[in-house]
Order: sequence, then C-alpha cells, then structure tokens
Amino acid sequence: MKLSFRWYGVDDPVKIEYIRQIPTMYSIVTAVYDVPVGEVWSVESISKLKKITEDNGLHFDVIESVPVHEDIKIGLPSRDRYIENYKENIRRLGAAGVKVICYNFMPVFDWTRTQLDYKLPDGSTALVYFKDQLEKMDPLTGELSLPGWDSSYTKEGLKELFDHYKNVDEDKLFENLEYFLKAIIPVAEEAGVKMAIHPDDPPYSIFGLPRIITREKNLDRFLSLVDSEYNGLSVCTGSLGSTNANDIYHIVDKYTKMNRIHFMHVRNIKLYADDSFEESAHYSGCGSLDMVKILQILHKNGFDGYLRPDHGRMIWGETGKPGYGLYDRALGASYMTGIWETLSKLDK
Repeated sequence: MKLSFRWYGVDDPVKIEYIRQIPTMYSIVTAVYDVPVGEVWSVESISKLKKITEDNGLHFDVIESVPVHEDIKIGLPSRDRYIENYKENIRRLGAAGVKVICYNFMPVFDWTRTQLDYKLPDGSTALVYFKDQLEKMDPLTGELSLPGWDSSYTKEGLKELFDHYKNVDEDKLFENLEYFLKAIIPVAEEAGVKMAIHPDDPPYSIFGLPRIITREKNLDRFLSLVDSEYNGLSVCTGSLGSTNANDIYHIVDKYTKMNRIHFMHVRNIKLYADDSFEESAHYSGCGSLDMVKILQILHKNGFDGYLRPDHGRMIWGETGKPGYGLYDRALGASYMTGIWETLSKLDK
C-alpha cells in the first residue's frame, strides 16, 4: 500500500511541506487546475507540479483528476476533439512519470453534498448529504454553491446541459463511456498509465440525471467494456458505501482479487436508512464502516496500489476547503498506517 494525499497545488491552504511530515507518506495526488475542462495541459504546468512534489521528497504518481468534458458524456459530435485532447494529456502525464489517473463519468455534477458545515456532537464540522435537503433544491432556479458543483455554469448553460441529458439514459451513458474507453485505453497502455474511474458520489441519480458507476453489476459492466488492466477502478469507501444496497467489503475483496483497483479512497460515513449520510472521522467507531475490516481485506489480497485518506472533518479551528483540511486527514492517514503496520507484523 502506497499512502498518498490530495493536494490542490500552490494555492491550497494545506502546505505540501506539512504533508511530507505525515509518517509513511509516499505520493501527492494533484492536478492542473487552471486549464478549462477538455483542453490540453501544458508540459510546463505538469513539470512544475512534478518538481514541487519531488523537491518535497514525495512521488508524483497520481493525478486526480483529468476531467472528462460533458460533450463526451453526452455523445455530441464535438466529443472526438475532446477525446484527442484527453489522449494527449495521458501521454504527457505518462512521460512525466504518472502511474495512475483518477477520473469520473458523472453527468454535470461531481461529488455532491447538501451542507458544508454540519456540526457533529464533538464540535467539529463535516460534509453531509441529506435527501430531504436535496429535494428542496433546484439547480436550474436556485442559487447553489456546494462541493461538486461547477460554479462556472450559468443558469442558461445548466439548462442547456439538462436539455441534452434528456436523451441520455443509463444505457446511452454506458455507450458513450465505452466509446471513450476504446479510444483512450490503448493510449494509456502505451503510456504506462492506469486509468481508475471514481464511483458516482452519491451512487444514485440526482436531479433525474443518470449515474452508472454505482453498484457491483455496473462495475462489472464497466470493466467488461475494455478488458484491460489499464481500465480499472478508484474504489471510494465513502461513495460506494453510502448506500445500503452495496456491500463495500465484498466490493473491495472482489476487485482487489481481480487486480482492478488501482486507487483507494478511504473514509468513513454515518449512513442513514434512506441512504442519507454524514461524513465522520476515519475511526471505525465514529461511522458505519469498519476501517479495520477494509484494510484487512486489502492487506490479505496483497494490495500494493495507492491509498489516500479521503474527506475529513474540519477540526481544531482549521479553515479552508471543506473536507480537505490537513488535520483530520492527517489523523486518518496515521490511523490507517497504524492498522497496516499491525497487520503486517501479525503476518510475521
């Protein structure tokens, strides 16, 4: 297991020199953030990130993410131009030594929460997703600014996107994903870069938009689209685990045995009966997921890919990007490192 940490570049309030102080930290997970979705990243921008990372004693191995343009997801004629750009990004990142690219195929909205600063009993704040709150929201008429929402969209732009998606159901979205994968995976194989799709978060439809990376049967269908080790998964315990329909332990076990998990996002959640959830500390006793069991499965199956502590609470007065403070994610990283060390020593 290679421990990694999400870092949003030089403008991130979390300093990279602090990340390197987390015991056993191996790799930075980052991206180029100043290029419009669908365009080619400059070699200079990639090289700058690589140099900063390596100057701080960390590996430049994982990119999260290279966003997929909506025209590709919808299947518009313009998708071929954006796919060519995507292929070039894979080539450039592979040349820079990147081993894994995490991406997603979620229509319009990335990971979505309904509240940024939900106060937990211990006084910390966390991201939450409450279905009753979502039902009161309308992305086409309301003023929304939440994680996973691209604030660059105008209301007119969002309406146009929603109009396009009226003709895209789950099967059509799978068809468009297959078209994309058949174009990029041969390039990824040549570049030595493993593609790792992130599950939909949450793993069910929102606002009537289709979502397909949600359940075991859909993960199987996805992997069968292009049967290559370079076509793999980012398994997020908090995403796939945020519905009672999924057995997250079975999912981790099955796909590590298949060697198709290239990246693990590990976080805990408190799951409600209606699949609403609140994000919690990583410790098993704080949420609904058994972190020890998840890491036991990874360890037993010889997982040697990249793992990062996912969203954390905001604790100890820290401010900044909700879910991405330093302190709680550092606690989570240390907690998982301790579990992994224990498992390794028990094997001897």
